[in-house]
Amino acid sequence: MDQVREVLRYHHYAYRTEQAYCQWILRYIRFHNKIHPKNLNSREIEQFLSHLTLKKNVSASTQHQALNALVFFYRNVLDIPLDKKIQPSRSKRKPKLPTVIGKKEVKHLFHHITGIHALMAKLLYGSGLRLMECVRLRIKDLDFDRKRIHILGKGDKWRSTILPDPIIPELESHIEKVKSMHHRDLEEGFGEVYIPAALGRKFRNAAMETRWQFVFPSKKRSIDPRSGRERRHHVMESGLQKAVKRAADRADIDKRVTCHTLRHSFATTMLENGINIRMLQEIMGHADVKTTELYTHVMDKDISRIKSPLEDLD
Repeated sequence: MDQVREVLRYHHYAYRTEQAYCQWILRYIRFHNKIHPKNLNSREIEQFLSHLTLKKNVSASTQHQALNALVFFYRNVLDIPLDKKIQPSRSKRKPKLPTVIGKKEVKHLFHHITGIHALMAKLLYGSGLRLMECVRLRIKDLDFDRKRIHILGKGDKWRSTILPDPIIPELESHIEKVKSMHHRDLEEGFGEVYIPAALGRKFRNAAMETRWQFVFPSKKRSIDPRSGRERRHHVMESGLQKAVKRAADRADIDKRVTCHTLRHSFATTMLENGINIRMLQEIMGHADVKTTELYTHVMDKDISRIKSPLEDLD
């Protein structure tokens, strides 16, 4: 497993991906009674993946993650080619429409969130950020002059979204507090933040610079599990998740409200306000416009407001 971690880090996989892949590889080995994986192949992988579907009833995305972990393990760590295409019993993807909440419900929700979590929730709803995109924001990603947020999203792809006017004063005030905290860390001999390894080698002082600090840093410094250095990481996403759930309960919203619900609500409201669906696709960071089109099924369709092209002929 040390070798697995070493290869994952060589290929610059995220720490969470490293944890997930290691967990699946261990489960696979235990499933086959600790027989060494080099003595197993595609047939045993299929058995394990089918077991996840038929016995454990995992979702399609969970099964796919397990498959990715095992394919990586065999090809990149053991250097053993799989003898045939893996075709396990597949979990079925259930079509599901996004849950959205209206403006009144959003106001009630925000009424029951306070502090840093309120600011983060407003970013999710006001800019359409994913949970981890919000948590991992850095100071350099905020462009107050152009009212833009630059986001490194899924697949390490950059995109831009709007920075809402109502949140700017509060966010600027918060940034000043973060900068003061960073200066105190520097005075105490710390102040380093995690940055990708390649950037760290190219710009050796970047990790100490203010612009690279997280917008939402944790209250305490902690030991980085990879480097062993004491750093100030970003806040845990679970805090915001709990705050949103608690606020939804207190606001008596009879829907399953999560952080992602705020992102869904942003997209739906933007469509209702007349944004072009291709532009919304770019703002949301969707690889396929079909994903964006899901919001058309839950948006408010007031046909009476639609103007016929015949009216323009007069």
